[in-house]
Amino acid sequence: MSNRLADETSPYLLQHADNPVDWWPWSPEAFAEARERGVPVLLSVGYSSCHWCHVMAHESFEDELTAAYMNEHFVNIKVDREERPDVDAVYMEAVQAATGHGGWPMSVFMTADGEPFYFGTYFPPEPRHGTASFMQVLEGVRTAWVGRREEVAEVAQKITRDLAGRALGAGGEGLPTAESQGNALLQLTRDYDPASGWFGGGDTRFPPSMVVEFLLRHHARTGSEGAREMAEGACEAMVRSSLFDQVGGGFHRYVLRAKPDGPLVPHFEKMLYDNALLCRVYAHLWRATGSDLARRVALETADFMVRELRTEHGGFASALDADSADPLTGAHVEGAYYAWTPAQLRDVLGEDDGDLAAAYFGVTEEGTFEHGASVLQLPQDGPAAEAGRIASIRERLLAARAARPAPGRDDKVVAAWNGLAVAALAECGAYFDRPDLVERATEAADLLVRVHFDVPSGRARLARTSKDGRVGANAGVLEDYGDVAEGFLALASVTGEGVWLEFAGFLVDLVLDLFAAEDGSLYDTAHDAEQLIRRPQDPTDTAAPSGWTAAAGALLSYAAHTGSQAHRTAAERALGVVHALGPRAPRFIGHGLAVAEALLDGPREVAVVGRPEDPALAELHRVALLGTAPGAVVATGMPRAADGSGGEFPLLAERTLVGGLPTAYVCRHFVCARPTTDPDELAGQVGAEATRGV
Repeated sequence: MSNRLADETSPYLLQHADNPVDWWPWSPEAFAEARERGVPVLLSVGYSSCHWCHVMAHESFEDELTAAYMNEHFVNIKVDREERPDVDAVYMEAVQAATGHGGWPMSVFMTADGEPFYFGTYFPPEPRHGTASFMQVLEGVRTAWVGRREEVAEVAQKITRDLAGRALGAGGEGLPTAESQGNALLQLTRDYDPASGWFGGGDTRFPPSMVVEFLLRHHARTGSEGAREMAEGACEAMVRSSLFDQVGGGFHRYVLRAKPDGPLVPHFEKMLYDNALLCRVYAHLWRATGSDLARRVALETADFMVRELRTEHGGFASALDADSADPLTGAHVEGAYYAWTPAQLRDVLGEDDGDLAAAYFGVTEEGTFEHGASVLQLPQDGPAAEAGRIASIRERLLAARAARPAPGRDDKVVAAWNGLAVAALAECGAYFDRPDLVERATEAADLLVRVHFDVPSGRARLARTSKDGRVGANAGVLEDYGDVAEGFLALASVTGEGVWLEFAGFLVDLVLDLFAAEDGSLYDTAHDAEQLIRRPQDPTDTAAPSGWTAAAGALLSYAAHTGSQAHRTAAERALGVVHALGPRAPRFIGHGLAVAEALLDGPREVAVVGRPEDPALAELHRVALLGTAPGAVVATGMPRAADGSGGEFPLLAERTLVGGLPTAYVCRHFVCARPTTDPDELAGQVGAEATRGV
C-alpha cells in the first residue's frame, strides 16, 4: 500500500512511496496535521543517489515496528534536497551549527511552526560507536515532547531566532582587487600539496572544479606560473585517480582514503553538476595549454553525459546512484558496476590484454577497493606504442560493463545543473569540432525554455525541476536563474543566435527583481517565495556555484554583451563578498574568484562580423571562442545598423567589415583595439595562442 508520496514526481520521494512510514511531502497540510494532532514533525531530507539515504531507508523506514512508532508519534515529512534546496539549506545550517557537521540523510525534529529543536544525520538501527539508535532517538524526542514541552519550545524558538539573525551583507569592503585576488592565490598555495595535486588535508577529496577555473583565469590575466601549475596538477591528480571513470568517462562525486596510507576510492555517485563543471574545466585547460590529456577527458566527460544522463526529452538527468546490483548475489552494493578483479579483466580481454589492463589501471590481486576488487586508476601513462591497444581495451571493457546491472538513474531535470551542462557541451562542441555536442546543448536549452518556464501558477518564472517533460511544482531558486542564464550566454556565443542572449536577459532581470537586497547582496529564494524560518542566503560555493556567485557572473556577462550599467553595477555590488571572503577561504568561493577575474580583465567584448557563409568568419569566430581572456563574451553575425537591423547582438552595432572581409573587434568597456581580419592577430588579442590552428 502506497503512502502520500505516490503522487510525487521526484524519483527520491517515489523510492519511499511504498514505505510503511506514512510520509507527507513538504506542504502546509503536513504542518497543519502536526498542529491538530499535537505532535512534533520529523523532517527527513535526502536525495536519490545518496548511499546512506538508501541504507537508513532499508534499516529503519522499511521496518514495520519503527514505522509504526513514527506514524503514532510524529508527522513525517520527506524532502528531496535537489527539489527543495531552500528547505535543505535552512535546516542544514541548523544541523551544522548544533552538531559541527552535516550530511545526508538529514533528520530534523521540529514544531508545527517549523522551528527545529533536535538534529542529526544518519542514525543506525542499533547503538553504534557511541551513536544512539534511531529508535532511541525517536523515544527520547517523544519523551521530551510529552514531559518538557515548554523547554522544547524555548529551545526551538532560540534556534530559530539565531538562524534568522544570520543575514549577510554584500561584504562591505568594495570590489575585488588585484591585491585581494593575489592574496586568495597565496592562500590556495598554502592549501595545495604539489606531491599529490590535491587541495587541503583530510581523507575525503572533492573535485576543486571552480578553484581550477579561477586558477586558469588568474594565469591568463597575470601570467602567474604558480596558478597554472596548480591548475594542471589538480586536473592531473583527479584524472589519474579513481575519481575519474577510466572506462566510461565522467567523474564520481568524491574520493576518500578508507584506510591509512591506502588508495583513494570513490564514493560512486555521478552527479550532473560535477560532470558539467569538470567537462568545462578540462576544456578550458586544453584551451590554455593544448594538453592532449585535457582534451580527452573533456570529450569523454561530454560523451558520458550525453550517453548516460540525457533524457528522452532532451534534458539531462540529475545523477546516477552509487549502488547497483552485484551480478552474482543480486544484492545492491556500492561500486559493483565499476570494480574489477584481474580475473574479470582476463575473462573479457584474454590473458595478454587482461594483464596489460591490470598493470595500466592499477588492478591488483589483493584489490584496492573491497572483496579483492579494484577501481580503475591511471597511475602512469603507458608506452605511446600501446595507445591503440589501450583504446581497444577501454572499448571492450565498456561494452562488457554495459552488460552488468546498471546503477539507478534519477531522471529529474534540475534547471541549474542543466544550465551548467548547456555551457559545457556548447563550448566543447565549438572547441573540438563536435557539432553534435552543440546540438545536444541546444536541445537542453530548448527544454528549459519550453518546460521550465511553463510554471503552473502562470507566472513568468523559472521552475526548479521537471521529469518526463512535465514541469515540477517547485519554484526556481537563485542558482537556477544564474546557471541557466550562464548556459544561455555560452550558447549565444557559440551559435551566434541572439535569442539566447534575450532569454538570459529575461533571467537576469528577474534576479534583480526577485532576489536582490537593497545593499546589493542576493538571497537564494525570491521575495515572494514560501516563507521558511529563515530566508536562505549563502555566497559560498560548495559542490556547485552558489546562486549568489552564479548570478553575479551572469549579470557581468550580460552587461558586457549589452552595455547595461545597471546589470554591471549589480554584479559589482554582489562581488563585494568575494573581496571579503576570497583571501580567507578561497576554496569555498572559487566561482566568485573566477568571476572577479573577469571583472578585473574587463571582461573583454569580442565582436566578429561578416557574412555567415564566409569560411573566414567561422575561423575568426573559433579563434575568439578559444581566447583565454577571463570571462570574455563573443558575438558573431552580420553588422548591426544604427536602426537595429542586421546582426542579432548589441555588440555588432555599427561594426563594419574591413576591406569587405570578416573582421573582429576586441574591446574593454566598449573601447576597442584596432579591428583585425587576421586570425593570428586576433589570437594575440584574446589569448588564444596555445590552441590557434589546433
